[in-house]
Amino acid sequence: MLYPLSYRGAAQSLPTGFRAGIISPLMAEIEIASTMPAFQSQLPYVPERIGAAAVYCSDGRVGEHFDDFLHAGLGLPRYDRIALPGGPACLAGHVKARLNEQAVVEELRFLVGAHGVNRIVLIAHHGCAFYAERLHLEVERMEAAQKADLAKAARFIYRATGLAAIESYFARPGDGHIAFEPVEAGPLKPF
Repeated sequence: MLYPLSYRGAAQSLPTGFRAGIISPLMAEIEIASTMPAFQSQLPYVPERIGAAAVYCSDGRVGEHFDDFLHAGLGLPRYDRIALPGGPACLAGHVKARLNEQAVVEELRFLVGAHGVNRIVLIAHHGCAFYAERLHLEVERMEAAQKADLAKAARFIYRATGLAAIESYFARPGDGHIAFEPVEAGPLKPF
């Protein structure tokens, strides 16, 4: 049975077994967070959209590198983001990613229509846990599978949105940094 959560007093409405253990510390964190003062970013807000979106893995080890590449490498000062485990892998036809596939397609269609996105950047990265843990690929086969998936994802996005401006990149660590290599998707075909 699911129990609704609210900020204050939620622990009292839960059965006794739930008040101890996992739920109580969670409730304490929520109450502390609700009493913290608001944070104000010092970055300037620019309301204009630039018409670009990126689909990449949610791995926190490489998130800042992805931002740096998109900002400095591709010249995108702002962009819409879709981050999830495996990133574009969910659009490559993997059975273990079917639920994510539909959600990401809907998000991309929304961004194309509502935000005017006309360019999509796909990024896969070396050592992705999605490929190792969910798809059970050995390290030796992983990069080739990821690059093939980038091409499949680009074709899938083209069919789903009609956009042809789709770029794919593979992020590889080396010498304490991350290098981004373009990956050719091949010809995009409507159906």
